Amino acid sequence: MLIAADKFKGSLTAVQVAERVTAGLRRVVPDLEVEALPVADGGDGTVDAAVAAGFGRREVRVSGPLGDEVTAAFALRGGTAVVEMAQASGLQRLPAGVFAPLTASTYGSGELLRAALDAGARTVVLGVGGSATTDGGAGMLTALGARFLTADGRPVARGGGSLAELARADLSGLDPRLAAVDLVLAGDVDNPLTGPTGAAAVYGPQKGASPDDVAALDAALGHFAEVLRGAVGARAAEYARSPGAGAAGGVGYAALLLGARFRPGIEVMLEVLGFARALERASLVITGEGSLDEQTLHGKAPAGVAAAARAAGKDVVAVCGRLGLAPERVAAAGFVRVYALTEVEPDVGKCVAEAGRLLEVVGERVGRECVR
Repeated sequence: MLIAADKFKGSLTAVQVAERVTAGLRRVVPDLEVEALPVADGGDGTVDAAVAAGFGRREVRVSGPLGDEVTAAFALRGGTAVVEMAQASGLQRLPAGVFAPLTASTYGSGELLRAALDAGARTVVLGVGGSATTDGGAGMLTALGARFLTADGRPVARGGGSLAELARADLSGLDPRLAAVDLVLAGDVDNPLTGPTGAAAVYGPQKGASPDDVAALDAALGHFAEVLRGAVGARAAEYARSPGAGAAGGVGYAALLLGARFRPGIEVMLEVLGFARALERASLVITGEGSLDEQTLHGKAPAGVAAAARAAGKDVVAVCGRLGLAPERVAAAGFVRVYALTEVEPDVGKCVAEAGRLLEVVGERVGRECVR
C-alpha cells in the first residue's frame, strides 16, 4: 500500500495524514506493508514532503514578507535543492488577520534561493504558491543582486505597490551562479502576469487586496514589465504573457526572467520524490487532500498522483476532508473510491478539529473494503 497524500490544510501535514491512515489500515490488517511518500504540488508543505522523502533540511534566517527576520527552510539532496517560496514569503508568515497586499515582499525568497546556491545546488526546484505577495518577484530579484531604482536614483521600496515608482531596472548584478543552475519553476497555475486573469486580479483578493488595490497592483506589474523591457529586451513582455508568470503574485515572472523552466508542480515533485520507483512496489495507492473538488483537478497533488498511477495500471483511492466532486468527475479523474471525513462526521468543524482521529476511522474502512 502506497500512501501519497498531500496535507489537510489547517489540520494535518502530509506526514501526519500518512501516519493516521496507516494506523487505521493496520487495525484491520496488522501485517499490511505500507509505504508513505508524502507529496506536495509546490505550495506550502513542499519542503516537508522532500524532507520526508530523504532530503536534508537546511534552515536559514531570511526576511519575511513584512521585512521581519524569520527562520525558513529548504531541502537539499545531492545537487538538487527544493525551495518553497512560501517558507519565506507565504501568507502563514503574516500575523493572524493581517494582510499587506501593497507592501509584502519576496525578498526573503531570493535569500532562500541564494542559500541554496551557497549550499552547492546545481538544480533548484522553486515551488510557488501560498504567497502573501504581489510584487512580480522584484524583491526576490533584488536579493539576488538586481537593482530597481526610482527616477532620482533611490531603491524602490519593497512591495508591489511601489513598482509604480520604478524608473530603471538593472539586472547586471544578478548572482552569476544563476546562469549555471537548472532552475525549475514548479507551480499549479498558468496565469499571465497582468490582466483579468493575472496575478493581481485573480489572487490579490486572497491576499487582502481591495478592488482599488487590485487595480493599482495590476498597473504596477504592467509598468514593471515595461521598464524591464528596457533592461532585457522583448523577452520581458513575452515572459509577462507566458503561462505561470502570474504564479505567487508574479514570482513566476521573475523566475522566467532568470531562465527557469515552468512545469506543473506535482509532476516535478513526483519526479524529485521518487514516486515512480515507489509506485512499482505498490498494489494500491492512497492519495488525498483536505478538500477534493474542482480545484483538485487543475494540477493539485491528488490529481497528479492519480494520473501517474493510472498510467502505471495501479488503482487509486482518495481520502479527503470533504468531497466536492460529482461521481462522474471522481471516476474521470482516476479515483476508484473516495473516502471523506464528512461521511463519518457531518459537522465540518469537527472534521477540521478531529481530522487525525477521523482519518484513522477512514483508514479502517479502506483496509476492510480495498485490501485483498
